[in-house]
Amino acid sequence: MFLTITTTGTAERPATDLGFLLHKHPDKAQRFSTSYGTAHVLYPEATAERCTAALLLEVDPVALVRRGRGKGRGGAPDSALAQYVNDRPYAASSLLAVALSAVFSSALRGQCKARPELPERALPLRIEVPALPARGGAALVERLFAPLGWAVTAEPVALDEEFPRWGDSRYVRLVLEGELRLADALRHLYVLLPVLDDAKHYWVAPDEVDKLLRSGEGWLERHPEQRLITNRYLARRWSLTRSALERLELARLAEADDTEAEEIDNAIDNAIDNAIDNAIDNAIDNGVDDAIGEPAAESLAEDDGEEGSGQRPVPLAVRRREAILDALRGTGAARVLDLGCGQGQLLGALLKEARFTEIVGVDVSMRALNEAARRLRLDRPGLDRPGLDTGTVERQSSGRLKLTQGALTYTDSRLAGFDAAVLSEVIEHVDPPRLPALEHAVFGAARPKAVVVTTPNVEYNVRWETLPAGQMRHGDHRFEWTREEFRAWAEQAAQRHGYAVEFRPVGPEDPEVGPPTQLALFRMAAEGGDGTDSRSGDSTAITTKEAAA
Repeated sequence: MFLTITTTGTAERPATDLGFLLHKHPDKAQRFSTSYGTAHVLYPEATAERCTAALLLEVDPVALVRRGRGKGRGGAPDSALAQYVNDRPYAASSLLAVALSAVFSSALRGQCKARPELPERALPLRIEVPALPARGGAALVERLFAPLGWAVTAEPVALDEEFPRWGDSRYVRLVLEGELRLADALRHLYVLLPVLDDAKHYWVAPDEVDKLLRSGEGWLERHPEQRLITNRYLARRWSLTRSALERLELARLAEADDTEAEEIDNAIDNAIDNAIDNAIDNAIDNGVDDAIGEPAAESLAEDDGEEGSGQRPVPLAVRRREAILDALRGTGAARVLDLGCGQGQLLGALLKEARFTEIVGVDVSMRALNEAARRLRLDRPGLDRPGLDTGTVERQSSGRLKLTQGALTYTDSRLAGFDAAVLSEVIEHVDPPRLPALEHAVFGAARPKAVVVTTPNVEYNVRWETLPAGQMRHGDHRFEWTREEFRAWAEQAAQRHGYAVEFRPVGPEDPEVGPPTQLALFRMAAEGGDGTDSRSGDSTAITTKEAAA
């Protein structure tokens, strides 16, 4: 397996400066012993105008099996031959990432004793990896590297060029082009090569969290695929993933507060702890891997508050739950559906109020429901155990709470007849062509007496200092609506299904861009009611009759 790093230069800034940065002389071919074979560094070309460094790793499959004791792909217990006949010697993987770290350690740290000014210089770079395993395909490669400033070319490799009907393999030919610091480029490769390979060859210990955060510093905390990267890099070990995401969230909060992460960690209070807990719990895989296009969890990490109050800001996630509970109290609802309940944060808040006598959480993800059951302690001895029935899972707790698996874009007779339903930060995760199906399933088939819908206000995104311009708040959001777009959708849904709708702000309302979250409260309209529309004040009430067929 190998990769090449190419840069161009001028007479004043020769391309052969790459040799200083890599600490490998262009006139020499060098070799280094590793635990799994031999690494070679050589320069196919080295002129002032263009310089290419190549890293070639010769893997010994037998040494890999003996040292790794069968861990990872190639050591599968169901096939002894696979331990010795595999793609490890040919395709870039976690083995190549480890070789990068061992051979180019100074370059990774951004150190150059001979020319200390070089590591801070952005260079025109071209990186090529001829054979890269990519679970998730070329689309995932683009999602991982493009946000880091790379122009990405990921060409799928055919299984057999003479038999095109067989389709593409799981490998791509990768070319990255961009103007970046070499240290940053190497860190991107060190983290993302094993993420794409998704089969580390060695045991993932707790110190891997430090390696990930060290190499991801400055880019991972804001990467839209942070959750997927962290989960895969740490081999889906839940405890390590949670630890890493907690530290990333602390770093984000520290950056927002212009302070040190340790200071926030030491002086953390309940409000901030809730914000971190929400962000982490919603960042752990909510369902199957995002790389294959399944719905992801919402992001509940945005904070805001009154400036100059001398108090820590109340997390937006907490304000959102309070606004939802306030809306539900006003409807007098006792039997409530939480549609898209995720890991159960809102369910926990509902359980604390005796007025809600029956609560049902619905989510498409079995993993999310299991995590909700754990958080809400529904899996304690003496409570009903989960049972499978025609694709659903249900758990009960003292007759008040039930968790049910189901897709919100399909009608479900189990959801009919409730007093209220909540769609909290759900609709923006649905592809726009499927919104009518969700609308029909909720308003047309289930027909609760009241529906509470919350969704981000995209106009407010300009107030998030750490959110790049034009980027949505979460990588899985299919859209984010302006206030006018949300109002138009809500009014039309209300008219089609015979509801009145009222709009409320959630979070601090900016005079120019409005609140960070927008809430719509739908109430089933009385037959024969006339519509009214008042667009002044903090809320708007619109009563409609069901449109004539």
